[in-house]
Amino acid sequence: MPSHTFVLNGQPVTVEAPDDMPLLWVLRDKLGVTGPKYGCGVGVCRACTSHLDGAEFQPCTVAVKDCAGRQVTTIEGLADGDTLHPVQEAWLACDVAQCGFCQPGQIMTAVALLRRTPTPTDADIDQIQNICRCGTYPRIREAIKQAATRTA
Repeated sequence: MPSHTFVLNGQPVTVEAPDDMPLLWVLRDKLGVTGPKYGCGVGVCRACTSHLDGAEFQPCTVAVKDCAGRQVTTIEGLADGDTLHPVQEAWLACDVAQCGFCQPGQIMTAVALLRRTPTPTDADIDQIQNICRCGTYPRIREAIKQAATRTA
């Protein structure tokens, strides 16, 4: 079985897995990282959204071999110890989550958006394609705008 080494949430990890195993399964089943959720397996629902070298990506569509030597950040690595990221704080302040299933992916997408566009417009936020079955989109929009004032 091949071994793969990458940095996960700031810590180097090495895992044995088939080269073509989706990173999502490596994270969840081999490393016990459960923040990224399995929704569709083809990158459409975006429940698994995480960051690869600082850019958002869907680990359900990326093979573990393609992450060698790279930086993978999941929702578990977003906070700085006990200090939540401003987006996480805004999510709580705006009471965004209902069922919560999609929220790690939503938050990781929002963080990536704010890195690219520090003061997003409604049109920028509307470009987010993460699916929320509970329909908390108005609160997601409010939280992103609130976080923008904290990260700017």
